[in-house]
Amino acid sequence: MTVNWNAYWRLMRFDRPIGMLLLLWPTWWALLLAGQGRPSLQNWVIFTLGAAIMRAAGCVMNDIADRNFDPHVQRTRSRPLANGELTVRQALVCFFLLLLLAFLLVLQTNLLTIKLAFVGLALAASYPFFKRYTHWPQVALGCAFGWGIPMAFAAETQSIPSMAWALFAINMIWVVIYDTFYAMVDREEDLKIGVKSTAILFGHSDHAIITGLMVLMAGGLLLLGWWAQWSWPYFLAVGLVVFLFAVQSRMTRDRNPEHCFKAFLQNNWVGCSLFLGLLGHFL
Repeated sequence: MTVNWNAYWRLMRFDRPIGMLLLLWPTWWALLLAGQGRPSLQNWVIFTLGAAIMRAAGCVMNDIADRNFDPHVQRTRSRPLANGELTVRQALVCFFLLLLLAFLLVLQTNLLTIKLAFVGLALAASYPFFKRYTHWPQVALGCAFGWGIPMAFAAETQSIPSMAWALFAINMIWVVIYDTFYAMVDREEDLKIGVKSTAILFGHSDHAIITGLMVLMAGGLLLLGWWAQWSWPYFLAVGLVVFLFAVQSRMTRDRNPEHCFKAFLQNNWVGCSLFLGLLGHFL
């Protein structure tokens, strides 16, 4: 029996690495901070591989949960479960194999990190179902995508300081920003099939609310940097983030789906800018 490796590759969304990058940036921020600019190589490898694997697992569970919705949405109807390339059973086997790999990785850390990993698993597995019952799946995604932050601090320091939770909160705001852009791409189709999102909840106030969240995130970043007494490279990075947000806000004023998707993709540079700013602070 021939294995359709290409279908599995696309099921895990390795053909679209943007989601993996958006998960990796906050994890890398946390590793830099927890390790005072010099995190252990072992933890760097564990968390980089772990983020890639858990993002893949999250995508698989998302497609399992959405297998009856995806065929009705233009952007998702070619996904392997939606078009019949793979069965639900095959997807579940893939999901549990990914979880096994992730668990083997986290076993190389410490007890606190292992305990936190179970919370991370619950967040990753439950996120896809939030869009059915609540308009806040973007907040659930923010929790899932930010959980690597307390885990990274736990692995490096065996503790979770207040800085980790502050960074977690800032990252959650960021996820709501970029994932609302993402949801705006499919808003009209989601309304027809009953899928919920912040893009639908915000309605005609979407642009104003997202811009307000951008201001809130920028203020949080500045306050965190001032409180921690970080040096000028970090604040230069925050300035670049403000510029990128201004570009995104202007780009999406017309709510054109293509422009919203471009704004979503541009957030990769937001994460990269903050990483380089923190790296510059420690150099």
